Amino acid sequence: MDTMLADLPVSVVFFFARTLDETRLADGLTRALAHLPVFAGRLRTRDETLEIVCDDAGVPMTFVDVDEPLSSAIGRVTLPASGFVTHVDAPAAGLGERPLLTVQVSRMAGGGTALGCSWHHAVGDITTFMLLMRAWSASVEGMSPPPVQVVEDRDAYLNKVLPAEDSGHPAFRLLDPAEAAELRGQVELAARSSRTVQAYFGDAEVGRMRAELSAAAGQRLSRNDALCAHLVSTIRHLDGDAQTRALTLPVDMRRRYDLPPGLVGNLLSEISLAWPPHTGPGALAAGIRAAVDDFTRAHLSYRSNHAFLDTVGRSRVRDCVPNGFDPANRAISISNWSRLGAYGVTFEGQRPAAFSPATTFQLPWVSWLVEGFDDSGFLYTIALPSTLVGRLRAPGGRAALHRFRHPGDPLPRLATEARKLL
Repeated sequence: MDTMLADLPVSVVFFFARTLDETRLADGLTRALAHLPVFAGRLRTRDETLEIVCDDAGVPMTFVDVDEPLSSAIGRVTLPASGFVTHVDAPAAGLGERPLLTVQVSRMAGGGTALGCSWHHAVGDITTFMLLMRAWSASVEGMSPPPVQVVEDRDAYLNKVLPAEDSGHPAFRLLDPAEAAELRGQVELAARSSRTVQAYFGDAEVGRMRAELSAAAGQRLSRNDALCAHLVSTIRHLDGDAQTRALTLPVDMRRRYDLPPGLVGNLLSEISLAWPPHTGPGALAAGIRAAVDDFTRAHLSYRSNHAFLDTVGRSRVRDCVPNGFDPANRAISISNWSRLGAYGVTFEGQRPAAFSPATTFQLPWVSWLVEGFDDSGFLYTIALPSTLVGRLRAPGGRAALHRFRHPGDPLPRLATEARKLL
């Protein structure tokens, strides 16, 4: 299944308020890679199956000087050319020619540090990457690393532990050459005309949001239910969109099925919801909660995916795309990266001041939700068509986005200093 991710890098940046000891960082990374050797290996394809060769081929780690303060850097971290990450060359890495992880340490003006990491998605999901970061942090701090479990045949392992029945619907579709060419054209056009925006939501703001939407839904909702419903409803309202759209929410199967938290790899499935026009945020939040609660029956697709591949042939997996990837039809995806311990990654006793995704290109309708500055509130990142971004930035758009914020709500310092933050 990871073959569909063979051309996709994932990149993030941790910002620290003070300078980090570069020698201790490098030595700690060496020990962390010994603990999780998949990141220091290389990819190969054998018998139509993607494999990681754990041969300790290594990871490049570079150091650069950046003549700007931390607050300015955070304001442009989402730009593809921000310069804070050396993005993995995923296509070349997929051929076994390039590293699966890169690390860049940027020394900021005023003493801050930006730690930019990029990894090949076929190695693992965000949970797997955070295992590496926790192992790296533990190595620098002289602590024990988290337990990890690398299985040689992940398909065989999951076949034993996942439910025998699932939704019956594969989570991806096969494109013919004409459809693939059309999708490539749509992606290239959309990427050129899109912009990435970030919005910060404080804890008190999210608390009011959750309370109001729970009352509207007539049931208790999680903060994720409320945030996702509020965000996509606001975006849709500002877009003036009156069509039924799809909302996709990736789900970590470790949490759903009591799999070992240190299990390495891509253990993701997804929830896909039809999103009819004029659906209120309370009803949408209730729909998200119902989908999460009924995940196995209605949305788990692991066995259905394999049955589909057995029908079309594994050699055609590269011609498939996830159902949630549909930029022409404004299908929004929200990856929730909170509760994964990003702000628990400490070096020399120093926790991050900020953590953010760093995209290689601005693909519209793709978004992420992470904890906010200094581990308070939430930071939402999404790429949208530039005209819609203009509406979000206008006073009416800001008011709609933050209708649950009160004038007296405290904001972290970086939330007031970061450039163009909503």
